[in-house]
Amino acid sequence: QVQLVESGGGLVQPGGSLRLSCAASGFTFRRYVMSWYRQAPGKERELVAVINTIDDRAIYADSVKGRFTISRDNAKNTAWLQMNSLKPEDTAVYYCNANGPGAIDYWGSGILVTVSS
Repeated sequence: QVQLVESGGGLVQPGGSLRLSCAASGFTFRRYVMSWYRQAPGKERELVAVINTIDDRAIYADSVKGRFTISRDNAKNTAWLQMNSLKPEDTAVYYCNANGPGAIDYWGSGILVTVSS
């Protein structure tokens, strides 16, 4: 059974940090591109960061460049999103995504991040 389980969300003050984790099971993690998306209230889901399967090359949305870092450990079947210098506009439900051979897409159920004083 495929599972992507996000953790690490919560309430943080502006300027603070959070680290999201995505624990994967039920598929060959190392063959899947891992991404983080987010959806703020009243807005469409948007891509935040992507990390590839081999050399850990990453791509970021302009809005998070220099503040967020995506990483993965294929031995632990886990991906992370380190979020620093958080802003109120980063408030959203964050989703983990795995995209693999045959354009297969797996999604986590999402985790809420709230940035507020």
